[in-house]
Amino acid sequence: MTSTLLVVQFVLAILLTIIILLQKSSSIGLGAYSGSNESLFGAKGPGNFLTKATMAIGLIFVINTLVLGYMYNEKRNESAIDNVKTETLIPSMPVPTTEQAPAAPTSAPVPSVPAAK
Repeated sequence: MTSTLLVVQFVLAILLTIIILLQKSSSIGLGAYSGSNESLFGAKGPGNFLTKATMAIGLIFVINTLVLGYMYNEKRNESAIDNVKTETLIPSMPVPTTEQAPAAPTSAPVPSVPAAK
């Protein structure tokens, strides 16, 4: 989901840049290079249409930026330890069946003392 919104963010940034550059300014901008603007957007020219398009795409861009910021912040708050499965850390070993341990001797062997002559 985050990668899709990031791609949308790049597309919106490119569209917003193009629409802003097409608008008329005091030096006419890039609008001078497209001669069919007058007939394409109506008798009033591209001013009104491009202004509304800039406002709409700018609003979508800001909303998308806020959603991306929220989603990345949620990801950052997760810890890597939260994603580790504890079952994989300790291998499961079968419980060995313990046989009866040998019993300790009840009497210790008495050392033989050599006879004195």
